[in-house]
Amino acid sequence: MENETIEHPSTLAEFLEGNYESYEFVEGKLIPMAAAKIIHGDVAAEILGLLFHYVKEHQLGKLYTAETVFTVGNRARKPDVAFVASERIPDNLWQNFPIPPDLAIEVVSETDTMQAVHEKAFEYLDAGTQLVWAIEPFSQTVIVYRSSTDISLLAIDDTLPGEPAVKGFRCRVADLFT
Repeated sequence: MENETIEHPSTLAEFLEGNYESYEFVEGKLIPMAAAKIIHGDVAAEILGLLFHYVKEHQLGKLYTAETVFTVGNRARKPDVAFVASERIPDNLWQNFPIPPDLAIEVVSETDTMQAVHEKAFEYLDAGTQLVWAIEPFSQTVIVYRSSTDISLLAIDDTLPGEPAVKGFRCRVADLFT
């Protein structure tokens, strides 16, 4: 198998125009996205399913999977699951999102460091995301970020709230790991 040379974009605009499916763009660099393990996919599918029915029933907006690119400040990010309220969805659906999601959900992988998880959560918040969930499958916990000073850790017996991004949504943390 030949080594494939990847032309590195130098700007966010170049990244968004290119075909960099397994990368995010941060500070002028391509950041490879690790291949998801089974547990990662299980947890992402569980939260997507729980949110999907609630969001659709209440006509709140749309959910997006990890293939969807969001502009987060001067970065291009691909949260594992994202929610965008109806009134914020652009008319042109044939583009990458020019805005950050209202809710960004990251399932923590075994290759992620907690520093990287915190940095990514703060990037989302600084760009205007209302709520970030970092779901940690190993410890079966969720870190909820509402601001740089409003951060909470939820355990298996706690309830995960969707406020302020997904009005009225709540689920048990345990439901993410069934």
